[in-house]
Amino acid sequence: MMTANPILLQKKYARVIECFAKQQGLSLDEALGLFYHSEVYRLMRDGVSDMHCMSDLYLAEKLRLEYTEKFLENRQ
Repeated sequence: MMTANPILLQKKYARVIECFAKQQGLSLDEALGLFYHSEVYRLMRDGVSDMHCMSDLYLAEKLRLEYTEKFLENRQ
């Protein structure tokens, strides 16, 4: 497991949240809430698979996929 500098990680979170909000047409508050309750956030925070090293766009897409899957699971 690798750890990132906490300040750099906070900036990374902000960029991913902003990218996700723009992609999905969400407010920053909505995107923030979704991000901090996501598996993507947990993996980044815990340094799993160097998720914090992935591009902002990649992480925003992983976030979108996570919530798409959760939405589809809840519809069944």
